[in-house]
Amino acid sequence: MKKLTASLLVLVLSSSIAVANAQQKNDTIKTKEIEGVVVTALGIKREKKSLGYASQEIKASALSDGTTNTGNIGAQLSGKVAGLNVTTNNNFGGSANLLIRGVKTLGGGNPLIVIDGSPVNNTYTQEKSIDYGNALSDINQEDIESINVLKGAAASALYGERGLNGVIVITTKNGKGKDDGSWGVTLSSSVNVGFIDKSTFPEYQTRYGAGYSQKFGSKGPGGLNNANFGADASWGPKFDPNLLVYQWDSFDPTSPNYGKATPWVAAKNGPIEFFNNPATYTNTVTLEKGEKGKNISFTYDNMMSDGLMPNSHINKNTFSLKVNYDLTSKLHSSFYSTMTLQDTKGRSITGYSDNTVTGFRQWWQTNVDVKDLERAYFANVNPSIASAANNYGNVTWNRKSASNGAPAYWNNPYFQAYQNYTSDKRHRNFTYAQLTYDLLDNISVTGKVSYDRSNLFAENRVAVGSIAQPFGQSGNDVSSGYARRDVLRTETNYDLMVNYKFDITDNINVSGVLGGNIRRNYFNSVYGSTEGGLVVPGIYALSNSKKAPLASDESEYTTQTNSGYITASFDFFKKFYIDGTWRVDQSSTLPAGNNVYNYPSVTGSLIMSEILDTKSWMNFWKLRANYAEVGGTADPYMLTNNYRSAGILSGVGIYSSILNQANPDLKPQRSKEFEVGTEAHFLKDRITVDFAYYKTKTIDQIITLPVSSGTGYTGKVINAGRIDNTGYEVQLGLVPIKTKDFTWNIDANWSKNKNEVVSLYPGITNLLLNSFQGGVSLNARVGEAWGTLIGSDYVYLNGQRVIDPDTGIYQTNSNQIIGNTTPDWIGGIRNTFSYKGFSLSFLIDMRKGGDIFSTDMYYGMDTGLYKETAIGDYRDKDVILPGVLPDGTPNNIALSQFSTGSNYGYETQPAKEFVYDGSFIKLREASIGYMLPKSLLAGTKIYDAKISIVGRNLWIIHKNLPYADPEAMIGGGINSYGWSIGSMPTTRDIGVNVTFKF
Repeated sequence: MKKLTASLLVLVLSSSIAVANAQQKNDTIKTKEIEGVVVTALGIKREKKSLGYASQEIKASALSDGTTNTGNIGAQLSGKVAGLNVTTNNNFGGSANLLIRGVKTLGGGNPLIVIDGSPVNNTYTQEKSIDYGNALSDINQEDIESINVLKGAAASALYGERGLNGVIVITTKNGKGKDDGSWGVTLSSSVNVGFIDKSTFPEYQTRYGAGYSQKFGSKGPGGLNNANFGADASWGPKFDPNLLVYQWDSFDPTSPNYGKATPWVAAKNGPIEFFNNPATYTNTVTLEKGEKGKNISFTYDNMMSDGLMPNSHINKNTFSLKVNYDLTSKLHSSFYSTMTLQDTKGRSITGYSDNTVTGFRQWWQTNVDVKDLERAYFANVNPSIASAANNYGNVTWNRKSASNGAPAYWNNPYFQAYQNYTSDKRHRNFTYAQLTYDLLDNISVTGKVSYDRSNLFAENRVAVGSIAQPFGQSGNDVSSGYARRDVLRTETNYDLMVNYKFDITDNINVSGVLGGNIRRNYFNSVYGSTEGGLVVPGIYALSNSKKAPLASDESEYTTQTNSGYITASFDFFKKFYIDGTWRVDQSSTLPAGNNVYNYPSVTGSLIMSEILDTKSWMNFWKLRANYAEVGGTADPYMLTNNYRSAGILSGVGIYSSILNQANPDLKPQRSKEFEVGTEAHFLKDRITVDFAYYKTKTIDQIITLPVSSGTGYTGKVINAGRIDNTGYEVQLGLVPIKTKDFTWNIDANWSKNKNEVVSLYPGITNLLLNSFQGGVSLNARVGEAWGTLIGSDYVYLNGQRVIDPDTGIYQTNSNQIIGNTTPDWIGGIRNTFSYKGFSLSFLIDMRKGGDIFSTDMYYGMDTGLYKETAIGDYRDKDVILPGVLPDGTPNNIALSQFSTGSNYGYETQPAKEFVYDGSFIKLREASIGYMLPKSLLAGTKIYDAKISIVGRNLWIIHKNLPYADPEAMIGGGINSYGWSIGSMPTTRDIGVNVTFKF
């Protein structure tokens, strides 16, 4: 079962060291010797019963053994931790958004990630509609021993300004080797294949073809009709196999249909045939050796993954080395370094424009066969015939007219995939080195240095022959171009800490830490692009620009935070524990006078099972309570106005205007939390329960508030706003059956968070957070939960929808609350069965509530793609929309759908009609494993062998969002809330894992 933990005090801040002496000694002993101990922040091991705040530990086996390799360990936390909401999109190599205990700041926020006590960068990167993922995906899951989720302020108080959104503590494995002290070798290999879950992709109607009305356009040879080439919709003429029509491929000289009119029928191969079955291959080798006082582990991992889209591939290589070595009996050292080299090609475009999947979901012709488009692309891209005459291979279904083969709105999807692809390379290195010296039996000194470096080089291409689109720094429409982005991030932490432990009496002791930290962050980004298109097709370089490129967009900053902290933990008779911590931060991004601030915490736990002697039926019972404060500092360059170069004019440098007014008086944002909870174990741990209640108040948030342009600015940086979160968390563990050979474990979690935007700024009741295609926006609105969806709604009269008597369509009201993205509750249930060498497990992941606006349905219902638009004789008769006229009488205005197109969708209905409940129930993970018996391995060098069949996202048991996955938003961070548009279909992933130990 999962170890359900609650932690009272995080002993060190953003990287430190604490209890390092105990840590180093414990690192080399067997797991059975540290039962009752849990790893908290900074790799510190604490007695579970002493901890006074909620946390939850997930062992490596629960993270990875029951599922396919996602490439992002954050995604594999879904449904496993009470209070942790994981949103995983379907973007190739995309982000996994983590949220602990609700949104605490107006701009959202992700938890801090810590590896062996040192913080690492988990920045989410999305630019120009491309999701480059978050840096958590660089962590090799084969290195992970466990993950402990520190949920509240008391758990993360010693991280100060970085602890506001909780902490994910990752502990890496130590080398163990064989019992005889020799080297151990572990080889593991897995292959996963994905199959599209058809419930997450459109079901097209097959009765009508291209057009905005049921009329053909121009005539072709012999008086036969031309298809409505330029119409990217399917509200066209009814299919009739006896009707011959000149379609897009009738004008392609490489097509067998060249010059021919073909039967007017629905396509045999719809857009779902465009996608591949993605496959992922992972191979890992680990060399390790360990004994008392020294151990070493080296791991190499290679993951190769093909995406759903053609021409998409990831190749990721990860190398890691960990060494623990006692230089003397008093001097202990630890070193860890991991390097990830990732090369990605063909990331999917997100959002609205130029997204092939958006076209499939919103703007498509059901008469178009994608396999014909594939043939046309490969035939025409041949260098011997590619030219301006055939758009350099971009032979599209959406030509402007019979005489003009240029794309009207959409490229051939294969041209888009193989020519207009993105590529990026990310190099990541994280390293720390630590020394601990035992001054006395009860005092040790630890010094530590950690360094995290991430370098992203990303390229974006628009091939000659493409439809013109906004591109590059200027954002002008061009039909070809090249852009590149170089981003470098580094973080360096220096820590020095004194750890102490004293026995005041035989039954009372105190332990704690006195320490300091210096953290330096560096960021450098350079973006450049061609202007006006490419001179020579196929050469992607800034020097191949038709016009002079604009000055590169460059950003650079260095920030520093200096910190000191002290902790004290008192243990009274092993029955009562009380801890206190105090941290002081000094930030370089805040002004003098406001840049030094402190964060306290106090926690207590009472072991009731010891006091009341309940061990005969309740072997453990703890009550806990805590109060703590955490916060956040400002981003760089928010104190004074700064300017960006906009190039040279007549030999004089010009600079872009300042849109946001800086604030020289900023102060840190602050969050205060109170928490109470209890943990109980019954019948020798056959039943375990952990409950927590918390209330959080976040104030003085640093936001950019819109202001009147008459001030000379569009926004002003201020401290404002208050958000409250109140919630409940429950963890339940059951062992219904436990015999010598058979065990059944149940692990369940459930959490509910109530969020409210209490205030913003005097006179301001709404803050815009994000804008969606379709006139909908994501907002923080006073009196509502964070994540309010605002858009158009119907006009109502006595509860009925009002019809405009002049048009016969619905009247609408703009700027209405039409939903909220905050879920009502989240939960998960895992069942695990083991019988001798066999194991079976499955995880059900659930979310209740959280509204989603579907731009796909908003447009796609109007363009006649979905099956609902062609039921019965719906299109062949006049329609009277249900509702009443302004005088209250029933609507009697008939609307033609033959000549004017749809009366359903964005042209006649408000956005409210396309807001859906985001609830879901998923069979998230399942696995069947078999450990080969030792007798079968006798006489071989293999001493352990296991084979498993694993699956992920095998079944969406329930959802309300049509034709899409409720989790599949456009990216991470703020883009992971409430917007379904052009998302990739979800795949059911099935794989085989094999592991051998020598």
